[in-house]
Amino acid sequence: MDDDVSGVELRPVAESDLDLLDRLTNDPIAAGEHQWFGWHDPGYLRRRWHETGMLTPDSGMLVPTLGGRVLGLVSWHRSRTGPTSYCWNMGLVLAPEARGHGYGTEAQRLLVEYLFAHTQLNRVEATTEVDNRAEQRSLEKAGFTREGVLRGYGFRDGEWRDNVVYSVVRSDLEKN
Repeated sequence: MDDDVSGVELRPVAESDLDLLDRLTNDPIAAGEHQWFGWHDPGYLRRRWHETGMLTPDSGMLVPTLGGRVLGLVSWHRSRTGPTSYCWNMGLVLAPEARGHGYGTEAQRLLVEYLFAHTQLNRVEATTEVDNRAEQRSLEKAGFTREGVLRGYGFRDGEWRDNVVYSVVRSDLEKN
């Protein structure tokens, strides 16, 4: 059973969020099993925030909050789908204490609404490892459609791993 997620909101990244975001992307315990991709430049997020505020025409990052408490991050980047077409590819990382309450599902749903309201792209997609059943359930609850398995798609922890691809297109929202 999900906790009450009606108060989850997305907002731009603030400077005070950067320590948590760095921990979620550069600490193996905080990142979690499916989001730990090895150590990286610890100043990257801070520099990116100072340069762009984490929001550009081709990519972005927002923080989901509940009652002012930062739950993690959602991010997206533009991905080419053809010679003149693109879609958004999105991701989510929640703080360990925010996992398992439905907050990620709500944050992903809110991000899709945000991207369709403020950009002209028609598709938002997300991928997750085939053994990450919690994220697959979360994407499905957020309105994504499972499209198939991408074999040998992602490299993590010394292995090539199969991923599942999910998507939402604008017309999916009109059906609800």
